[in-house]
Amino acid sequence: MNKDAKICIIGGGPAGLSAAVHLEKKGYTNYTILEKENWVGGKCHSPHYKDKRYEMGAIMGCPTYYAVHELEEFGGATHEGGPKLERGYRRLNGKPYDPFDPKRNPFLIPRLLKTKKQVKKLGSILKTKYKGYEYTGHRGVAEGRYDGFDPVTGEHITGENPNLKDLSMPFDKFCKMNGVELCQDIWIAPFTAFGYGYFDEIPAAYVLKYLDFETAMYFVNKNLWTWIDGTQSIYECVNAKLKNPARLGVTIDKVTRENGKVQVYIGDTVEEYDAIIVTSPLQFLPDYFDATAEEKEYFSKIDYERYDVTANVLKPGTDYPDMSYYIFDNMKPERIGNLMVFYVRWKKNPDQVITTYILRNHKGKELLSYEKGKKLAAEGLATCGMTVDKCVYERDWYYFPHVFEKDYAAGWYDKVEAMQGNLNTYYAGEIMSFGDMEETVQYSKDLVARFF
Repeated sequence: MNKDAKICIIGGGPAGLSAAVHLEKKGYTNYTILEKENWVGGKCHSPHYKDKRYEMGAIMGCPTYYAVHELEEFGGATHEGGPKLERGYRRLNGKPYDPFDPKRNPFLIPRLLKTKKQVKKLGSILKTKYKGYEYTGHRGVAEGRYDGFDPVTGEHITGENPNLKDLSMPFDKFCKMNGVELCQDIWIAPFTAFGYGYFDEIPAAYVLKYLDFETAMYFVNKNLWTWIDGTQSIYECVNAKLKNPARLGVTIDKVTRENGKVQVYIGDTVEEYDAIIVTSPLQFLPDYFDATAEEKEYFSKIDYERYDVTANVLKPGTDYPDMSYYIFDNMKPERIGNLMVFYVRWKKNPDQVITTYILRNHKGKELLSYEKGKKLAAEGLATCGMTVDKCVYERDWYYFPHVFEKDYAAGWYDKVEAMQGNLNTYYAGEIMSFGDMEETVQYSKDLVARFF
């Protein structure tokens, strides 16, 4: 593509800003980022409360966040000095306990030893039997091959591995087939509690793209990054350094693709571009695009998580906890809507909010109402000894777009990837790799490398 091409990027979240950074690095400067919200960063959203920033979306990273670190360097952000992450565990009655401490739970020693053995086994088979699982994106996986970006070396890697077809099956079946069922005890906290669904419904490919073995071990060992001004600060810094910062508060009414150009309708104006990169939810693309039959068919198969986050101030006089807590027993489909984790960003500090996280949906189950979920979250805090005074902010996120086992195995990703560039349109964002910021940022970098 000509370096003078006029390029529209829909979305000023991690995917859109990453696309802009890597276009700039390749010499493309005639790009425009259109963002509907009044902030950049998407679900890396860090509002203020009493001069401190709290998190309503992404919370942390780790040393395998190579693409995010590249954006840090571009914008001048740093993960140094962020609040230290500490975590504990609570039972359904709100009482603290430690399911991983054999000294306090000697009857669990056989299970813990077996878990440790199975985790080691999973690490081994991912390197050997499932070679190629860790590369960016899902190209070829359903066909038993890998074709992606190595985030460590920056190389484009391809190869054949028929075993990768196993990644289409739900993670619980994948683990059972490989004799590593207890690994779910380790993977569940940074997966289900972080809003990515349940292991009996989500293809293993998604779980392992996000929590590759090395990343999962960083989570286990708490070798994690946080940002003193929140994850949003990464993308604010990036946006400030771009030649063309995102235009905020923009509502796109319609997009058409005619005569080799792309027309974007905003109010009474029409802006014409040579190409468009869509990082906003593809499920809704047909609502405002002149969508093709293929776009309508494939994007209609996308589902997403109803992941609700509330930021709560506690009643005066409450003793604020000194760490965040997981409630494992609520990370089950039969406990939909109940509090899975609450996040304490600043230790023992009453000048902060406590954020709660719940899931309201599961494949084949009735969707729980938003108000019911919010009520259950507050009740969960109360069970843990914290009475909510007021909710200062809340989001019901469109979260973790994905396809299910049948469509994944049928090659949904290869069909969509084959559409890249048609009608001068390119697809990025969460669905094309995974809904965390590292995979999303990686994919945009890879997209630019492949097509621009």
